[in-house]
Amino acid sequence: MELDKMDENDWKYHGEGNKSLVVSHLSRVLRLLKYPTEDSENPPQQTVEQAFRQIQNIVDFSSNVMSSLLGEKFVHSGEVVKLPLEFVRQLSIKVQHQRPCDKVMDIYSGCALCLPNLTYPVLYQPTHTPPLCVEIKPKCGFLPSSKHVSKDIKTKVCRFCMHQLCKQVANAKWKRRSLYCPLDLFSRNRQRMHFAIRQLIEEPQNNFKIFKQGGQCIYSSKEGSDDSLDLNSLLHHLRPYFLHGNNRINSHMSSKAVLNDFIQVSQGLPSDSVLFRILQTQMLDTQDIEGLYPLYRRVGQHLHDFPKETHLQIDGLYDEAFLEKLQKCPAEDDGSVEYAAAKVHQYRIAMTAKDCSIMVALVPSNEEEDDDELVSILDLDPKPFDSIPCQLRLDQKIVSFYLRNGSALPKGALQPLPAIFSAPEREDCTLLFHPV
Repeated sequence: MELDKMDENDWKYHGEGNKSLVVSHLSRVLRLLKYPTEDSENPPQQTVEQAFRQIQNIVDFSSNVMSSLLGEKFVHSGEVVKLPLEFVRQLSIKVQHQRPCDKVMDIYSGCALCLPNLTYPVLYQPTHTPPLCVEIKPKCGFLPSSKHVSKDIKTKVCRFCMHQLCKQVANAKWKRRSLYCPLDLFSRNRQRMHFAIRQLIEEPQNNFKIFKQGGQCIYSSKEGSDDSLDLNSLLHHLRPYFLHGNNRINSHMSSKAVLNDFIQVSQGLPSDSVLFRILQTQMLDTQDIEGLYPLYRRVGQHLHDFPKETHLQIDGLYDEAFLEKLQKCPAEDDGSVEYAAAKVHQYRIAMTAKDCSIMVALVPSNEEEDDDELVSILDLDPKPFDSIPCQLRLDQKIVSFYLRNGSALPKGALQPLPAIFSAPEREDCTLLFHPV
């Protein structure tokens, strides 16, 4: 990428998260910082060096911490680049009409994170059929067993399923609730994994997307949306990838056969590597947020008493020594601030793994590559230290809401969608129906 020849017209708006905006051009994406609109008149006085350090922390966390835990071949850490300011300003103007109005793009530092465009796999050759890319956000795949858990329901119904029900009740959308449960996807039970992918297709929400070459999203739905999903359009895109299957009818595969083959491929994520590694990293949350919060308070008090303290590495550096400290953390609390900081860091890493996404590139059956080369893990930014109190309040809110409303829904309120697949009616986390 030649930084001195950047043309904003080559780049297109790709999407954005809570703290960054993403644009793409061919095999590259740029992530640029953003800040709340209330700061637009007087943007944060962050120097170029501070912006650079903020993005470098993301790179270091990904390359030195998450890559070690999840596997180097699945993680793309990227690099910090310094863009021409005029390019950044013109780019901001170009994409403004496509963006939500909640936050303003950073046009002052010129710093950005350059990453590979995972919807444009480097393995793709122009003479081949362009790949499809499937993005899955699996969420948390285990139930807490910490002694600090105060509500027994948390050991029986997973957080995702509780949260789904709470959103449904709050939005009065009785007719549409996802039957996807992360415990199914992480179960390593073929039938349960198959069911999980089916449910993601039926009700994608923010957890399932399919992209064409170059980043065009061809299948997804927004959480809480009443927009109908265009299954026929999805089948049209999928059919060329499965023409060499065994379920052809008069040289054409039935719609059911296309979807079943697609599900088999999607659930074929290397369980012993990708899903297993993600789950193991999520399980670094050994305390649950209820047991973690007092440790957070211990660290906070220490930082208040010693504001220039850096050896706890709360805001980095995320180097190899950082990971070593976490791996050497004692099993029992010795009352030290070092123990508390290590547990806080483990929790933050676990939260990153709970919020990550998996990207799988699909190529036609006669153009298959090494499976590992076609699977990537993304969204691996470090979670803020000061977000822990918010996490505790959210956990308490969800559990309390579920206990009040979980058994008081109108009869028949949780009927599954009648469209793509038939599925058993279920009112609670699938773990209650499938022993682990």
